[in-house]
Amino acid sequence: MQSRFLSRGVKALLAVAFVSGFALAAQATLNFTNTVTGQPLDLSDAPTEGRDTEAVKKFLATGVNIYVENATCLPKGKDLFLSMCSGCHGHYGEGKIGPGLNDSYWTYPKNMTDQGLFETIFGGAQGQMGPMYGALNLDEMLLVMAWVRHVYKDDPNDAVWLTPAQRAAFKRFNEKEDQTPDLDKAPVCKATAATAAGSK
Repeated sequence: MQSRFLSRGVKALLAVAFVSGFALAAQATLNFTNTVTGQPLDLSDAPTEGRDTEAVKKFLATGVNIYVENATCLPKGKDLFLSMCSGCHGHYGEGKIGPGLNDSYWTYPKNMTDQGLFETIFGGAQGQMGPMYGALNLDEMLLVMAWVRHVYKDDPNDAVWLTPAQRAAFKRFNEKEDQTPDLDKAPVCKATAATAAGSK
């Protein structure tokens, strides 16, 4: 009797996981591939938390990250970057063990696009860059990407991830002038359906 109950429980969990993975795949209209192997990425490997935000929905459908240059979301992106990425990529993306992320040279040229950068973060790359889907949820990956885009120091005209309006207003990052508040003093990250509709 107990084994039958466990069997039903396992089947129910598998059914929920299958439906959840199917729903996530249905959301994604873009094809996401591993940076190194070119194999399709299985987005259902990511935690279920953080899949249903407006930012994730917009990104999976269009490849546009609505957190880019969203001042209310940068503190969260910075906090995640400092805890998950700075050990290899430097405090401001200047590079350490891993490559620099704050200039116009990309180890993987596809990282110039938000879709490409997401694929590298999600599925990993060469060297010590392992897949991050076990450490960050999809929404957190987009927040980290927004911070990486924010610390850019080169010509804004080369920043293809920016909208024309963002490009015109963009100031090259200077860590000595970083005014990003600490997370505990920051406003709540606001990215709504209206924000998503107005991006790019």
